[in-house]
Amino acid sequence: MKDILYKYMSRWTSLSQEDQQAIVDEIRVEEFTRGTVLFSQGDHPAACYFILKGCVRQYSIDEDGREVTSNFYTEEQAIAMFNQHKADKSSEYTFVCTEDSVMVVGALDAEQDMYTKHPQLESMTRRMIEVNFSQVQDEFAAFIASSPEERVKTLLVKRPFLIDRVPQHQLASYLGITPESLSRIKKRIQ
Repeated sequence: MKDILYKYMSRWTSLSQEDQQAIVDEIRVEEFTRGTVLFSQGDHPAACYFILKGCVRQYSIDEDGREVTSNFYTEEQAIAMFNQHKADKSSEYTFVCTEDSVMVVGALDAEQDMYTKHPQLESMTRRMIEVNFSQVQDEFAAFIASSPEERVKTLLVKRPFLIDRVPQHQLASYLGITPESLSRIKKRIQ
């Protein structure tokens, strides 16, 4: 799995092999079984994650007690809570593994030490966040402006692997439609 890290770091920074090795030697890689909750809505997250293998669902419980899926994270995606601006730094979401997963786990209280030791790691992380933020903005704007059928078509183009990796009711929640509507739309499209 660490070879994935080397490949990923090489894509985002010009760190020397020696510097990459020093970073990889310091990071913690863990395996998680399907159903593992990384942290729950209301928790104060103590770690961030980078997925090497697997899938993690992000959801919240709405005021009617329903689970509302807001994202799925898969290989080479990071899970981090940016809630330091809140007085109550609790998570608004639950993150649960939908598959057996392997992830880099970063302790938030050690993050600044890592950046001090490896300054290029901080700039690499910032660039990754900027690219991710731009993608999220574009996806959100497209989601708001699109019909349910267009959302399904976009999913089939941009993230087709989710169809086979995620239960249909969770995928429907993510798309903002009912499971029955998702079934009808998939039949129409095919």
